[in-house]
Parts: sequence; structure tokens; C-alpha cells
Amino acid sequence: MVIVVEPLVVLIVACEIGFWVVLGAGLLARYVLRMPRLGAVLLVCTPVVDVVLLVATVFDLRSGGEATSVHGLAAIYLGVSVAFGHSMLRWADQRVAHRFAGGPPPVKPPKHGPAKVRHEWREWGKFAVAWAIACSVMLFLMYVVGTPERTQALWGQMTGMTLVGGIWLVGWPVYHTVTELAKGGLSGRTREKVGDKGE
Repeated sequence: MVIVVEPLVVLIVACEIGFWVVLGAGLLARYVLRMPRLGAVLLVCTPVVDVVLLVATVFDLRSGGEATSVHGLAAIYLGVSVAFGHSMLRWADQRVAHRFAGGPPPVKPPKHGPAKVRHEWREWGKFAVAWAIACSVMLFLMYVVGTPERTQALWGQMTGMTLVGGIWLVGWPVYHTVTELAKGGLSGRTREKVGDKGE
């Protein structure tokens, strides 16, 4: 039995590996080799991986291919990478700085209280950004293809991502907000800060 792997799937995996390789190289240069400028340049280059994937996805469809779930996966990857990329960089930076540069211990997510509520809304907000980017890219890909019959898979991907967002919304930020309200843990001022994106 011969297993055929689509080139775009290989590229998505390569982009994910490339992201962590560039990130690792940037942190290595910054903290271990003591070359902060080179480290900064490498870290800034991480979005290039997303651009490569987007161009390859558009090119693949422009060549006459049918939009499949793989193209939708590429769009979702782009959205998640953009929305959560900064958080992943900060997560890795804190740990490498603590391990190799005597930095403070990594900040852990709050487990309860108003801080937990703010954290959950902030994380879901990132998902909402990822959803908006991914759906925008998929709509753009539909425009590129130009034939509704060849883009059905993308509609399915958009629906699936929306369902995930709804479950996340109810199961985490809404749940923790209601729980804290029931315990009287959210003051009027705290409620106003629940959706604060600046934290």
C-alpha cells in the first residue's frame, strides 16, 4: 500500500518545524552566544514562515487544484500562528532567559480568581483573532478558486473552527466568569477589566 502525502501537508509540517528552529536559533544567539542583535533579527524572521505558507497555498490553488481540507488547515495554521505567535515567543523567551541568563522564573497562568477570568478571556480573544484571520484567508482562497463546487471543504473548515470557538467560549471564559460571579469574586471594577487585552 502506497501512502501519498500532499506537498502542502509537507510544507505545513516544514513551516511548523521551521518556526521552532528559527525561534530556537534566535534565543540561542540572544542568551547563550550573547549576540542580542542576531537573536533579534532571527526572532523577527519568524513571520516569514507564515508568508511562505500563504504564497504556496495560493499558488497551489491558482494552478487549478481543488480547495481541500489541507488548504483550510493551512489557513488555520496561519491564523493560529499570527494570533498566538507572540505568546509562544514570550513563553519560550521567559524559559530560556531563566535557564541561561539568570532571568526570573517563568510566569505561570493564574489558577483562580479574577486574574483567572481575565486570563481565560484574553486567551479566547486570541482564538477569536485566529478565527478571523483563518476565515479571511479561506474566503480569499475561495475568491482565488472562483468556483463554489471546488471550495466546499473550506466551508466545512470554517464551520468546524467556529464550533471549536463556541465550545471554548462556553467551557472556559464564560464558565469561569459565572463561577467567580457566583462566589462574589468579581467586583464592578474587575468586571470591566475582564476583557482587557492589555494584560
